[in-house]
Amino acid sequence: MEVLMKQISLPLRLISLGLLLLFVLSAMLPKSAVKATPLNLATPAAQETCDSTRTIQVTGSAMINVIPDKAVIQLGVQSSGVTPDDVQNINASTMQQVLKALQAQGIETKDISTDIYIIEPVYDNYNSLFIKGYRINNLVAVTLRDIQKTSKLIAAALKADANQVVSVEFYTNDLRKYRDQARELAMQAAREKADALAQTAGAEAGCVLNITENSWSYYNGWWYGASQNQMMTQNVIQNAAQSSTASGNGDEPISLGQISIKAEISASFSLK
Repeated sequence: MEVLMKQISLPLRLISLGLLLLFVLSAMLPKSAVKATPLNLATPAAQETCDSTRTIQVTGSAMINVIPDKAVIQLGVQSSGVTPDDVQNINASTMQQVLKALQAQGIETKDISTDIYIIEPVYDNYNSLFIKGYRINNLVAVTLRDIQKTSKLIAAALKADANQVVSVEFYTNDLRKYRDQARELAMQAAREKADALAQTAGAEAGCVLNITENSWSYYNGWWYGASQNQMMTQNVIQNAAQSSTASGNGDEPISLGQISIKAEISASFSLK
């Protein structure tokens, strides 16, 4: 009988020792190892709900001035002739001279594109249907990646008998980076405005309910190219000449200055 009791007590002791060891190990585990529950993760910020019944609507804008690193020059040749064939031959010959002059300045073919090509009749007078000749307006857009050569390039084109310099537009290759910075500042301005207005009214601006980016502003640049009504960039355009026939030798210095990139947003906030 005594031998039987010893055989039974040994497993019981081993079980008790195992339970004690398990208890000690569980007490030593860090609290972060305990499985998280929805109750553990809940925070006041997460539980906050936006009240859309009382809102405040504001706009925020920001503008960043940057130094340009690229220019697009719109220039070309306007020709007149008695017949369509005559005017086309005259214009094509002169335009070839201009293109050779541009390439001699280091402009690659891929950076020259036809922007406007118009052939139209020239009438004897406004009240007459008699056609006395034809006129061609042939303009190209030239991308210049060394903007310090802007004046020199225009001078070379004019000496090659180009008679139109419509515009010079300055751009930045980092437009996306600067536009994102402007957006961030515009959102910050909207938040500050909402806080100030709400405080004046004895309330508090809460969470944001809606954000809309206004895609056009005074500082947006326009390029009058193949799609004349299409906005191509948010850079400011600096005109170097009017749309009339160009004059001068093109050696006049062109001030590069800075271009402005602007972002504007509209936002709605809840009122607390």
